[in-house]
Amino acid sequence: MEDAVGDEATRDQATREQAMRAGGTRAGSGGDFLVEADGGSRGNPGPAGYGAVVRDAATGQTLAETAEYLGVTTNNVAEYRGLLAGLRAAHALDPEATVHVRMDSKLVVEQMSGRWKIKHPDLKPLASEAMRVFPADRVTYEWIPRASNKHADRLANEAMDAGARGEAWSPSASTAELHTGATAGAETDADAGPPEPAASRGDDVEAEAGARSGATGAPGAVTGTRGGETGTPAGETGARTGETGARAGETGAVRADVRAAKTVASPGWGPPDMGAPATFVLLRHGETPLTPQKRFSGSGGTDPSLSAVGREQAERVAEALARRGTIQAIVSSPLARTRETAAVVADRLGLDVTVDEGLRETDFGAWEGLTFAEVRERHPEDLNAWLASPHAQPTGGGESFAATGARIAATRDRLVAAHAGRTVLLVSHVTPIKTFVRLALGAPPEALFRMELSAASLSAVAYYADGNASVRLFNDTSHLR
Repeated sequence: MEDAVGDEATRDQATREQAMRAGGTRAGSGGDFLVEADGGSRGNPGPAGYGAVVRDAATGQTLAETAEYLGVTTNNVAEYRGLLAGLRAAHALDPEATVHVRMDSKLVVEQMSGRWKIKHPDLKPLASEAMRVFPADRVTYEWIPRASNKHADRLANEAMDAGARGEAWSPSASTAELHTGATAGAETDADAGPPEPAASRGDDVEAEAGARSGATGAPGAVTGTRGGETGTPAGETGARTGETGARAGETGAVRADVRAAKTVASPGWGPPDMGAPATFVLLRHGETPLTPQKRFSGSGGTDPSLSAVGREQAERVAEALARRGTIQAIVSSPLARTRETAAVVADRLGLDVTVDEGLRETDFGAWEGLTFAEVRERHPEDLNAWLASPHAQPTGGGESFAATGARIAATRDRLVAAHAGRTVLLVSHVTPIKTFVRLALGAPPEALFRMELSAASLSAVAYYADGNASVRLFNDTSHLR
């Protein structure tokens, strides 16, 4: 992740200059500011940016704007970066001011207000940095709907557009003059503006599973595009999805979709202008004695070894991969069945195996070793909750799909960075592999229940430099015979 702390002196000077253009600085005035901030990524993670605006709380006058393209990161990180930039811009104008922050991220507002815990390691340092800009008693937070945060939202999208062109963001007339002289919180006809590029507006579904600190009456989590921003109304999810999905063909997301379609359709995996992707060939381990019985077999069970059929499957996939001759490294889950499968392939390809804890299967708690019917009979309420929400845990403190997703997202980012331009075989399990595919497709958590993954099957995801991904699905061992 890009360093959250920039060159503050340079940023502060730029902010002062921006404020002077917008109507003069407020240094030393001890006045009140409104800070409206936003961030987003086109894909989650994906090319990301933030925007923030500082306004006079009494008049609504725009005093400063700031925005920045962040490269590839998550929505949560982008939103926190927007908050941090907005607070710094306000501090540059007047270190003695009181600040009221308005954001459409329920996650950031609740965490910074102290009502929800901050558990994700990428967010903790950003939150700590934001807390140090002003004394806590001079900053308050308020959640607002996206429709009331269009100024910061547009700045974030302008920053992402500039980054896509390889340029630094600079203020445009559409934003720099948007709220000058307007009353606080008021919207003008100009606020409708040009079509916004489609950016993922949701927080990480995985980022803060179980992050609330016991706040009473907190709304339940929703799934889908905004699944990780707990407490966000489901209606807003549909509205945002509809807004971004209807954007015109000139948007960056639409161009990315066209490029991805060409990539999947082409035999050479895709766009030469993006450079060689980091390609993960995803191999599910061979059968174990539990596989044909369709029993839950996660990371908290008996850790079964491959059966005779499973070893034969591993031999066949090793031969098929040897014929392809594209695998450059092998990374395996730490569980026995994956290490055995990886060892067979590695021996055939003459490669070493690296074990990565992040590739392990979900822990299914008390359901380990049971069939679905047995779980339905013994733990019906827990099973229904698990099927209804990615944040629900299996009986006995197992791992939720949201928590698995957070782990896989972090593992993906780490491995993509370590293997840029290479083709790597990841030997893993059903849930992690489905999660890799789901995240690459931008599909909601419930998509996990709509995929079937055969033992010793292959899938592949290519990750490009612009943050986009392309998926290939084989999911059949018959092609390996």
